[in-house]
Amino acid sequence: MGKTITTDIKKCVACRTCELACAVAHTASGDILEAIHESPRPHKRVAVEAVDEFAVPMQCRHCEDAPCITVCPTGAISRHAEDSPVLINPDLCIGCKYCLVVCPFGAIEITEDSKVATKCDFCINRPGAGQVPACVEACPTGALQLVDDKELAAGKRRSAAREQVLSMRNEGMSDK
Repeated sequence: MGKTITTDIKKCVACRTCELACAVAHTASGDILEAIHESPRPHKRVAVEAVDEFAVPMQCRHCEDAPCITVCPTGAISRHAEDSPVLINPDLCIGCKYCLVVCPFGAIEITEDSKVATKCDFCINRPGAGQVPACVEACPTGALQLVDDKELAAGKRRSAAREQVLSMRNEGMSDK
């Protein structure tokens, strides 16, 4: 997609600030105090899941070959361009829940108020071009980061190379 929200679970302290920021960013007012009284009620699109002693923020991964797009019978779920996020048009959604079934990350939910599917939209409608998603901006520990896909791939290569070097050193091999 061009950009990815990455999670460093070692930094996540389960404060759920990302959830709150996400919900408020998707309200009419954009204000936490006013949002409490809005209808429909604010709905988060990121969820912090507890797994043993870790907290893992989970949201839509905007898959390249998104199964939710494939199964949507009305075309409510789509991607406008190859490098854009996967979006849901609530006016076309019939609440059939096919997308919930096929999402490998459990990132799609049906809202109680509107009965339509909702998920991370990369805060595409936030004012100010080029802003990072609200969850990333609000994360106090930097556990969530918006990363360019090329940077992500380069970082993964560096990590894999480091692991190979550490493995060699652990086996008694020298640096040269």
